[in-house]
Amino acid sequence: MRKLTLSIAETITSAAFEKAAELNLKPLTVAVLDAGGHAIIVKRQDGSSIMRPQIATGKAIGALAVGTGTRWLNANAESRPHFVNALNGVSGGAIVPVPGGVLIRNADGETLGAIGITGDTSDNDEACAVAGVEAVKLVADCG
Repeated sequence: MRKLTLSIAETITSAAFEKAAELNLKPLTVAVLDAGGHAIIVKRQDGSSIMRPQIATGKAIGALAVGTGTRWLNANAESRPHFVNALNGVSGGAIVPVPGGVLIRNADGETLGAIGITGDTSDNDEACAVAGVEAVKLVADCG
């Protein structure tokens, strides 16, 4: 596979929401972006709080910006805050550097896009993102 489609993004999103239900999580918002950072789908569950679409998109953009999941960005926000601050500055504040942004790769390691999830803890958000990516037999890179 060389590109994400709306149908694939819908399957990823549905699988992520299924994982959230299994874990009894708070309402989530999911953003799936293509490799160029364009939104394919942004979907929020009933009860999802304000600004969640922007946060989910910011997590996905962060993963695309550095070529790995946002767990890496989170670690660097602690060890190299000047780098993450600069990155967020050049992105116009678009990056959310906490877990929950996962790069989506094919079996050859090619980046197809990213998923960002927000609404529960960052670790739970990330677990749902991974479940969504794995549901379509793609590779989740958490960083």
